[in-house]
Amino acid sequence: MNKEEILNIIKTKISEKIQNFETLIAETRASSNDTKSSMGDKYETGREMLQQEINNLQRQLNETLNQQSIIQKITDEPSMKVQNGALVKTDKGLFYISVSLGEIVFDDQKIMTVSAESPLVKAMFGKKTGETFSINTIHQAIENVW
Repeated sequence: MNKEEILNIIKTKISEKIQNFETLIAETRASSNDTKSSMGDKYETGREMLQQEINNLQRQLNETLNQQSIIQKITDEPSMKVQNGALVKTDKGLFYISVSLGEIVFDDQKIMTVSAESPLVKAMFGKKTGETFSINTIHQAIENVW
């Protein structure tokens, strides 16, 4: 498994998300400035709704920036046990311990990107190839750790 390429895919996805949020915030601010009306309360309500949308987008942008700072600290060095930056194959799937971005496809394989804070990772953290763990009564065996 080429962890360097997987890490680059994740970095690219995060950069694209950041760019999208920044664009959405700029567009929403622009539309907020364009909202001119002599309707009094309706104008203020519309501006407040746009401000809430900007705040929501800003919060999502901050979460994504936090993910970016976490991913910058992860290396593609081989792992002997389940830890941040490890690629883990269990009998149920392939997991990359980094940030929670959902599923990515690499070399025709589905890889779930999961945060070290997730219950799944907490259950398998520190384990090595051949060891087992359980989460929600589902038993999994670790087949390989990269």
